[in-house]
Amino acid sequence: MSTITSVSTPNAPSAIGPYSQAIKAGEFVFVSGCIPLVPSTMQIVEGGIEEQTTQALTNLKAVLEASSSSVGKVVKTTVFLKNMEHFVTVNKIYEEFFSGSEHKPARSAVEVARLPKDVLFEIECIAGLSLR
Repeated sequence: MSTITSVSTPNAPSAIGPYSQAIKAGEFVFVSGCIPLVPSTMQIVEGGIEEQTTQALTNLKAVLEASSSSVGKVVKTTVFLKNMEHFVTVNKIYEEFFSGSEHKPARSAVEVARLPKDVLFEIECIAGLSLR
């Protein structure tokens, strides 16, 4: 019987609502949407889409590591963009972020009307815990 465990780390922004940074269930971790907040200030990183994408991915990595997983064990991501015009820019940063992985995760990318705190980028993922 597998257990469900909540994950929390000070190395990523604390949840800004009634949810966990991530949940470990069975052999997987389900990471909540990461937005570009600086963990120490809980403020949106200064800059545009490049800086926001980089910060959100940094936050995602911190939650994965706190979950005993890693970027290389991500199997699926969902990317939320405020403006699909940013797709090419985001894709370059995303590709670099996952460049050390042996595989490219499955991914969906969608444009949305609005994101929390009016940020430009959000990402969530599912990752393995004991996958190689």
